[in-house]
Amino acid sequence: MAPMSTPVKRSVKPPRVWQRMLSGRRLDLAHPSPVDVEIEDIAHGLARVARWNGQTKGGHAFSVAEHSVIVESICRELNPGLNPRDCLTALLHDSPEYVIGDMISPFKALLGESYKSIEARLQEAIHIRFELVPVTPQRLKKLIKRADLICAWFEAVQLAGFSEDESNKLFGKPPEGMHLKLKPLAVPEAQEAFLARYDQLHHDFEMSQRR
Repeated sequence: MAPMSTPVKRSVKPPRVWQRMLSGRRLDLAHPSPVDVEIEDIAHGLARVARWNGQTKGGHAFSVAEHSVIVESICRELNPGLNPRDCLTALLHDSPEYVIGDMISPFKALLGESYKSIEARLQEAIHIRFELVPVTPQRLKKLIKRADLICAWFEAVQLAGFSEDESNKLFGKPPEGMHLKLKPLAVPEAQEAFLARYDQLHHDFEMSQRR
């Protein structure tokens, strides 16, 4: 009887875990490097990522880029003494979503820690790229979260079909006297608004560092 041949093992290529950006950068999702982060890529991506999975009223999706600009402005309204570095942190609070998209809260809950760890690594790389504290301090994190929930309340009521009572239970009531009128912007306008606010904050931040 002829001896049985040993099956040849085929090498399996590891899965691709990087994404090519329009800037030409390749961002490794497993080990993101700050040198592969560009603000133009972030603005381009966030302007094309829809809040609420796109389930909003209007001719345009309500983008994460527009949401980010509004959240930063709410942070300043809640704390007028906020410095440029903290404002920039607020503007970039959802920046990992330019790569991983805006997962709705129920889906995030299902994914659990795996999603959170990827998001945290990306956020840290982005912060380092723009000379921010790698991990957002707790006091600022609470302020941004509060502003985020306020913005979510107005989005839910004005754009996503929620009642005020339902939004109160999910996001909490916004502060008395605070009013927002939301208008979803076209992609180019949302991208431009995000970049314009970044440019202003980055300039203010650099000026504050020279004092």
